[in-house]
Amino acid sequence: MCFRKLWIIISNFIKRLFDLTISALLIIILVPVWIVIPAVIKNDSKGPVFFRQGRRTTHGRIFNMLKFRSMVVDAEQLGQGLFNYEGDPRVTRVGRFLRKTSVDELPQVFNILIGDMSFVGPRPCVTYELGDFDTLNKRYKKRFEVKAGLTGLAQVKGRNDIDWDEKVGYDNEYVDLYNKFGIFVDIIIMLKSFTRVFKRDKIYEIKSDDSMTDEEAARLADERVKRLAHLPD
Repeated sequence: MCFRKLWIIISNFIKRLFDLTISALLIIILVPVWIVIPAVIKNDSKGPVFFRQGRRTTHGRIFNMLKFRSMVVDAEQLGQGLFNYEGDPRVTRVGRFLRKTSVDELPQVFNILIGDMSFVGPRPCVTYELGDFDTLNKRYKKRFEVKAGLTGLAQVKGRNDIDWDEKVGYDNEYVDLYNKFGIFVDIIIMLKSFTRVFKRDKIYEIKSDDSMTDEEAARLADERVKRLAHLPD
């Protein structure tokens, strides 16, 4: 066995051990959050406390990702669907705070604990977001070679102000970097991610044309990403 393969095996072990240990600790430490935030959400709007959504992780496997609900119930079927532009009326009053502070993402520590996600990796896409998974081209499918993450290279590079194609480029770069440098890449990304959270910037997607309505911009962006994801290799 060559040194690089051995290093990746060691890195994968350390990565999973870190995920297990830190997610378990956070679940205990954040007990006040598990009590206060649900109460605030229930007081602010009707609907469940948690938002569950089918997402894809390693090799396209589907799992239910958890978030604190920050939008009205069934928001995915309203307006611009999966896209979230600034001033989105579907976001609740409390939801705006949850999104700005990234508190809405905290329940994903449970996904990390059970192994569906890692702290670092490509953000898990919605099951249908890129179209049919089986017919994705090699470039778009490469990001699924590693486990989905709470944060990743695309998030520290641009968060939501870069389009899907750019995110895929950064996700694929992460796959290559991890295969070369292992756990060291994750450490750097996690440190940079803290800065992003505290800055509270780039939390909304950017329209390609400001003259478009949110629905028009979302439809155009959705069509574009699905077309690029299925271009011939």
